[in-house]
Amino acid sequence: MSRSDLIVIGGGIVGLATAWQTLRKRPSTRLILLEKEPRLAAHQSGRNSGVIHSGIYYRPGSLRAENCRAGKAALEDFCRQYSIPWKRTGKIIVATSREQLAPLQNIFERGQANRIDCKLIGRSRVLELEPHCAGIRAVHVPEAGIVDYPAVCRQLASLIEKAGGEIKLGTRVTGLKQELDRVSVSTNASEMQSTRVVNCTGLHSDRVARLSGQPLRERVLPFRGEYFVLKPEAESLCRNLIYPVPDPQFPFLGVHFTRRIHGGVECGPNAVPALAREGYRWTTINLRDLSEFVTYPGAIRMGLRYWKTGLGEIWRSFSKAAFVKALQQLVPDIRAEHLEAAPSGVRAQALGLDGQLLDDFLILKHGRVLNVCNAPSPAATASLTIGQRIADELVSDW
Repeated sequence: MSRSDLIVIGGGIVGLATAWQTLRKRPSTRLILLEKEPRLAAHQSGRNSGVIHSGIYYRPGSLRAENCRAGKAALEDFCRQYSIPWKRTGKIIVATSREQLAPLQNIFERGQANRIDCKLIGRSRVLELEPHCAGIRAVHVPEAGIVDYPAVCRQLASLIEKAGGEIKLGTRVTGLKQELDRVSVSTNASEMQSTRVVNCTGLHSDRVARLSGQPLRERVLPFRGEYFVLKPEAESLCRNLIYPVPDPQFPFLGVHFTRRIHGGVECGPNAVPALAREGYRWTTINLRDLSEFVTYPGAIRMGLRYWKTGLGEIWRSFSKAAFVKALQQLVPDIRAEHLEAAPSGVRAQALGLDGQLLDDFLILKHGRVLNVCNAPSPAATASLTIGQRIADELVSDW
């Protein structure tokens, strides 16, 4: 039976960053990273929009706000050092009606509180930045950007292995047993023992947390985001990043336009409940996942709270015309013939019993296991600082 100092479960960007930061801080660590898929970054880390977030939306003083600011700087330095494709593009958050002006002002004030380089701009400046945009006013965030997150993950994996860490793909954790001085880890391939374990399993983080004995009332629910991309002849309709003013009654941002680092413009996503934790299509159904969703009291309360908006999101999933109409609120020249379907992503979102989606990171320690139970956006942007915080806690215990 193999014995290590640390096992990191999960080969997404947070797990990889945690492993690398731990090896940087304590090079002698015998470290193993386990990933159940045959490749790294197979889910959220490899299926997101590639945005480097500024931190403008997040509650001042929250872990999301603090980690986003520091993480953005660390990520940009990392990309410079290892020649990973990235770019500061800037983005505009657009009000398209007078009713959205007060919420837009709130976003600007939150950006100021979070020390974001941002400014309120009028219609003429909006048209200078995005000539096809319908905004009457906007918040301009020059420091927002885009990056190749899968390339970041590949570089982190290379650094982990160069530092002596081991990465095991196709290795699914099936059990955790905490003992006095170790954790026994059962997998589909073998039995292992480790002094410490970190759970960075994203869509499955609550299940792995419970395997560790972590008392956890929250549950991870999967929300699928569906996208279109602009055909080449329509890409000039968006220069960089165009976002709406978020609906304060709904916990997601709404459809937006994102220029991609390797070319093209992505449109979306909507946000619909997935029928499986890895349900990238409506036809992918996992009865265990679905049963957990529909019987969880928090999900029922959430459904009662957001049913009207949720139905609109589902309708956009089935109606391209409805999706186009939502996009036209930002860019009126968009037409259905400009769009072609793109791969979807599934977001892991922790939900409380009260029906409220957790709006911050949730990292819990239980014995020798540290569980990352909620890592919402901007987890990718903030991954290096999240990994550093976890590494600091681990090393302080040794």
